[in-house]
Amino acid sequence: MTATEKVAYLRGLSEGLGIDDTSKEGRVIKAIIDVLDDLAISVTDMEDDIAELGDQVEAVDEDLEALEEEFYGDYDDDDDEYNDECDEDDFDDEELYEVTCPSCGDTICVNEEMLDEGSIHCPNCDELLEFDLECDCGDEGCSGDCGDKE
Repeated sequence: MTATEKVAYLRGLSEGLGIDDTSKEGRVIKAIIDVLDDLAISVTDMEDDIAELGDQVEAVDEDLEALEEEFYGDYDDDDDEYNDECDEDDFDDEELYEVTCPSCGDTICVNEEMLDEGSIHCPNCDELLEFDLECDCGDEGCSGDCGDKE
């Protein structure tokens, strides 16, 4: 039974008892029932509004979940952290390198072509990451294949 139904029942009881509206007690009981009726209507309206808000929040949550899946991609549900490892299927058998941004600590994957460009922007904090692929062996004629790269 809803609050408005309960108030209607009380109103019916008071009318059935033949409470006189002209007596002090009758006016008080009638006023109490009127206030209860107003409160019951307000509560019913609030319950409807809350149900509508709940539906809207659920729709926003579903939309946000879809956006997160699209933006973040590989999510590891086991430990609630995003999988920082390179997904080599995304690069069709290219050799990948993990680079950690010194500013934000985010680990990103780069391929040979990205390294050859010399720099990229961190997708997390937009810090410019520069790559120096020259050999440190000191030999001017070195092709970079001596193994002394850092």
